[in-house]
Amino acid sequence: MAVTDETPSPATIPSPSPAYIHPRREPFEHGLLPIPKLIFTDGTQTLGPIKDKLLSLSSESTYRVNPESIAESLQISPDQAQLLLETIACVLHSVSDPLVTAKPSEIGSVGVNVFDLVVFLYIQSYKRLLPKGHKDSAAVADVWPSTSAFDGFLSALSPLQLARSNSRRNMPSQSDEEAHQLSYLQKHLGNILSLLSESVEGDCEESLVLSAEKFEHLGFIFYFGEKGSENIPLSQNAPFFANSDPNMPAVPVPAAQLHDWLLQNIASTLEHITESRASAKENGPTSAPDQDVPMADVSASTVKNSSSPRGPNFIEGISKTSYVRKPNDLKGSSVKVVNCHESVLYILAPLTYATVYGCSDATIVLGAVGKAVRVEHCERVHVIAAAKRICIANCRECVFFLGVNQAPLVVGDNHKLQVAPYNTFYPQLEEHLNGVGIDPAINKWHEPMALGVVDPHDSLSHPAGVSDVQTESASCVDPDQFINFLIPNWSEGEQSGSTKDNPFPLPDAFLASKQRNHKNLEGLKQILQEVDLEESRKKELTTALHGCFKDWLYASGNIRQLYFLQND
Repeated sequence: MAVTDETPSPATIPSPSPAYIHPRREPFEHGLLPIPKLIFTDGTQTLGPIKDKLLSLSSESTYRVNPESIAESLQISPDQAQLLLETIACVLHSVSDPLVTAKPSEIGSVGVNVFDLVVFLYIQSYKRLLPKGHKDSAAVADVWPSTSAFDGFLSALSPLQLARSNSRRNMPSQSDEEAHQLSYLQKHLGNILSLLSESVEGDCEESLVLSAEKFEHLGFIFYFGEKGSENIPLSQNAPFFANSDPNMPAVPVPAAQLHDWLLQNIASTLEHITESRASAKENGPTSAPDQDVPMADVSASTVKNSSSPRGPNFIEGISKTSYVRKPNDLKGSSVKVVNCHESVLYILAPLTYATVYGCSDATIVLGAVGKAVRVEHCERVHVIAAAKRICIANCRECVFFLGVNQAPLVVGDNHKLQVAPYNTFYPQLEEHLNGVGIDPAINKWHEPMALGVVDPHDSLSHPAGVSDVQTESASCVDPDQFINFLIPNWSEGEQSGSTKDNPFPLPDAFLASKQRNHKNLEGLKQILQEVDLEESRKKELTTALHGCFKDWLYASGNIRQLYFLQND
């Protein structure tokens, strides 16, 4: 029997895909704070001296600063300094950094590395990508009930217009946003590198060098490869530092040399994005990473739950139905719920980040979100979320039932928002909470922090001084109006969890209301059981009750959930 050599020849060995550089989306999507004193538009002119002051106040061995030092250096309030630390903790790139692993009560004492803070402060000048204008502005002129700085433009982003105008065509795609972020970093990279560098021969630019340790702080805004590779040290992708002996640190590299190398990588990625767009336009959707799925007007039967190797799970276009996603249904740990209307969505999974955008007349249940939730441009939506933190922006008439370890952040132009304690559970909830690091003993749902009306990160022109106007905060739901939200048990026949009740303790007033409502219900059931009526009268009463319940189901839209459960 002849023995064949199955070793492929060099010509047949496929070449590895290039490891493109990518911006980390998290700082841009969840890490921008509309606090004017944190936004520096003069590059290093102001940030340079601030960095020097922070270093003088930091620990000599760790370069870490606490909220007091941050407040003093940036001339902000202690509450804003604490908010800054909490925000950085949610978007920091290093999973081993003590700020990331700190308990909510420890964040202030742990503090933040000065160089991570400086990169965070620099990107506060980023402006979000401008959405495409809407052609039929007259058709949506009646959407928002009150005038604001957003009228005439952001009305084009209202939920009703999103439903009418096939919103995904107006929203920037993931590749659009990535290219926009890369272009911003491309423009400002020199300044960022100079803030991380140190001088070895005076103050001239040519004398600036960057050590491997300082280079790693760029991991806050960059990573190489596909999703999941963010945890690989950034220096391992740089030929200047790769494979260096930990016991013999690599020699610092001239900042100008690193600048040129990074610019080449950014240009290569931007070119790749352009080619992928052109290919998708000519040949239809491809397997290229992060290629968006175009949305047409869809019904529940045609909705696409899309994801990509690097992108989040997109749940979009859900209309007039109920929708369930569990851990096995999702790829990755981030979710974006976009353009969903008149529906109930259950995302019962442990997540890292979640975004809810452009939804109306819907109830959205988010399982356990370990980093941050952002709810933006929604109208008449109920959001039930267990999360480390939540940011609410430009929403109208929405109610938030929250289990959050940090105070809810309310920014932008909001109207008639309400907050209430968390009001539901499902069997695996406590397991998911433990998995993502949420402490149900801490719930700051009732401490919303409202910042200025206009978000300076939006790519819009605003009247002077309007960013100093206080946004409308959220009021608390009346305890008498508080009710539990029951999630159907889809776990029969599957591995069940240990959660038997809401793991977030209810405040006394809400607990008393819950117990009172339960007592009233039991009393009514007892009365109906004991009422002494003729058989014909009992039938009339039963018919009347069924009729009222049916009318409520149709009027509230909950009849859809019954159909959904019946067909599930």
